[in-house]
Amino acid sequence: MHGHDTSSFSPAAGSGPELLAPALARAMRETDASAGLLYLLSPGEDMLRLAVLTGVPPHIAAPWTRLALTVANPMTHAVREHSVWIGSQAELARDYPRVALGLPHPFALAVTPVIANAAARGALGLLWPGSHPPQLSAHEREVVRAASDRMGALLRHAAESGRPVLPGRAPHVLAPLTARGPGPVRAPGAQDFVDRLPMGCCALDPEGRITFVNAAAAGLVGDSVPNLRGALLWEALPWLNDPAFEDKYRAALVGRRPTSSTVLCPPDRWLDIELYSDASGVSLVITPADGDSPVDRRVPGHGESDALPARAGSLFDLMHLAAALSEAVGVRDVVELAADQIMPAFGSQGFVVSVAEGGRLRIVGYRGYRPEVMNRLDLPSLRDEADPTVHVLTTGVPLFVASPHEMRQLKPEVPELTKKGGWAFLPLIASGRPVGCCVISYEEPHPFTPDERAVLTSLAGLLAQALDRALLHDAEHQLAHGLQTGLLPATLPAVPELEVAARYLPTARGMDVGGDFYDLIRLDDTSVAAAIGDVQGHNVKAAALMGQVRTAVHATAGASPAEVLTRTNRLLTDFDPGLFASCLYVHLDLANQRARLASAGHLPPLLRPPDAPTEVLSLPRGLLLGIDPTADYEAAEVALPPGAVLALYTDGLIETPGGDLEVATAELAEQLTPGPSQTMDALADALIRHRPQTAAPRDDIALLLLHLRSAGG
Repeated sequence: MHGHDTSSFSPAAGSGPELLAPALARAMRETDASAGLLYLLSPGEDMLRLAVLTGVPPHIAAPWTRLALTVANPMTHAVREHSVWIGSQAELARDYPRVALGLPHPFALAVTPVIANAAARGALGLLWPGSHPPQLSAHEREVVRAASDRMGALLRHAAESGRPVLPGRAPHVLAPLTARGPGPVRAPGAQDFVDRLPMGCCALDPEGRITFVNAAAAGLVGDSVPNLRGALLWEALPWLNDPAFEDKYRAALVGRRPTSSTVLCPPDRWLDIELYSDASGVSLVITPADGDSPVDRRVPGHGESDALPARAGSLFDLMHLAAALSEAVGVRDVVELAADQIMPAFGSQGFVVSVAEGGRLRIVGYRGYRPEVMNRLDLPSLRDEADPTVHVLTTGVPLFVASPHEMRQLKPEVPELTKKGGWAFLPLIASGRPVGCCVISYEEPHPFTPDERAVLTSLAGLLAQALDRALLHDAEHQLAHGLQTGLLPATLPAVPELEVAARYLPTARGMDVGGDFYDLIRLDDTSVAAAIGDVQGHNVKAAALMGQVRTAVHATAGASPAEVLTRTNRLLTDFDPGLFASCLYVHLDLANQRARLASAGHLPPLLRPPDAPTEVLSLPRGLLLGIDPTADYEAAEVALPPGAVLALYTDGLIETPGGDLEVATAELAEQLTPGPSQTMDALADALIRHRPQTAAPRDDIALLLLHLRSAGG
């Protein structure tokens, strides 16, 4: 329990994120933070999901409700490595440009990992206005740490009770700490006082709902007090769906600084709106704009388009999507990130992406549909122009279908099959070349406004470019994986006296190929050789050198371990590859139950006797291969009793940024404890699973386990 209060926990309390909300609220009260966010790891995904939110409207947080652990974000950084403090907008722009692009407002942010059972389970973030001092105070640091510990204890107890806390599909929104309740409570006479003022007064809660409006404000915006009270601002006054006003609103809400905007109330009335924010919401002061405003006040119908301003946030949608897709790597990343951004922004319930491949359109990702529905719609021929997806791809012209009736004229079976009521079919064209098609759909009929059509078409252009890059990446990655696989042993020889398990996890991106390798060589009826190594670099040259090292070890296997490394080193220095390699070579004498080992700068092997703790073997550590042709190597000999396990591995299994390799090796040794009936395969999987919690392996991982069977085993 670490001394932290978990009295509020009980198994009956449920397993939703709301269990952690009181700890977040307490941290905010004690630090005077303006907003709080709690992310939790999503089971089965390398993903953080926003679990609890307060102080920020959900629609502003929407672009960050799901965060891939590979994305550069303060939350993922905290989960992968350590706590994060952002004291200014300049720091945010430098370290996390995507976040700064989406929230270009002054604020300070502290993020710390939430730890349960010695592993990061999520991240806690507290946000303050930009007026916060550039550093956290000692009190604030202690409160943040205590809140993180308290949440970790709750997560641990919930998991132990069989009811683990899991993030929901949408965050649990915690009411603002200073919220006044569902309706305004004012002293007698306050309403009369406000109604006598010449300016308009309007109050919004943190979600943008109108909680108070006076008669002057209603008159200025051309509506009535009863119609406005209780409505969402942008639904009641759609002409405020303007990116400039949205930007000022976000700035006031996030930065907690007064802002102002001049907007057009149709048909021709210009209004000045001042915005003032605190934890309970935003206050608007509305006055008629004077004639000296510098804002360009061109009125529709006077030489300009009659279309109303763009939908609120449309520019932000484009910016968020562009920033998100800039970090996408493969096709799956592109589809997931695009769905995360586009579906909440446009209120859609369906999303499908197809790519042109082999004369057909193949679905590569979707949301909001059952798999059997996708199977029915997958792989239309590119010659079938009656299919809407094929039609838009071949013509390059988007297609907007507002109702099931319209869809039945195009493809009669789609409305009944998909249970959708409106569709946008967007061609994905990159550099004039058709890449695929994106379909955004709605459960109800959806008349697409001219503005929506324009923004969706722009989004499709961004998506097409990202998808084109991702397809190339995936093709290169498959080629690299094939090369990598071809350089490693397809199978290992069967040795009756040995139970063997091998694992290899590449971390290559694109055409990068790792240089880790392992091998097992049957020498005769009573002896076996094993080798593991790591070539410097991640490229084709490193892979080629890895192949040369394996070949050299094979050619000299059977000689003494020191001689094998000496000959291999001379061969590599003759090649002069400009790269170095570590290698550990082991000669197993099965008849006498002995092992002789020699190392060329490789990590020490681990030996677990059948009845004793695991030992980190201390070997003479020779020079890396490929540096000095005159280098000599020494061997050491150890007993290998029946039941013993010998583990050979590369640094990708244990290395973390800034970590101590000796400490990491000792921790791996503690994990090398097979259960009574555990196989080497199961043990290998467990060791891979329990590698250090980083976003992804920063280096390739190779692992070779050798278990000398007991008599009769």
